[in-house]
Amino acid sequence: QVQLVESGGGLVQPGGSLRLSCAYSGVSFGVYAMGWDRQAPGKQRDLVARITPGGNTNYADSVKGRFTISRDNAKNTVYLQMNNLRPEDTAVYYCNAFFLNDYWGQGTQVTVSS
Repeated sequence: QVQLVESGGGLVQPGGSLRLSCAYSGVSFGVYAMGWDRQAPGKQRDLVARITPGGNTNYADSVKGRFTISRDNAKNTVYLQMNNLRPEDTAVYYCNAFFLNDYWGQGTQVTVSS
């Protein structure tokens, strides 16, 4: 059984940075594509970033150049480094693992406000 636990969210001022972490427990972390989605109040859940087992990445246009996804297969962890945060980045951020099935964490709140 796959479990995902996010951490690192919080309140930050516009222009600030946060790093989210997602700890994976289960088998064969290395075969899973990992990613982050986010959901703002009253809006649908949207892709933020993905990283394949081989390390290829893709990003939503709104975060390109500001966010970086990475994975540490030795630690079974995926990260999302978020720089130059904007108020519109405010959302609950969810970690995702995909290999045959989708798995989701419970989410971590990110609030960007002055």
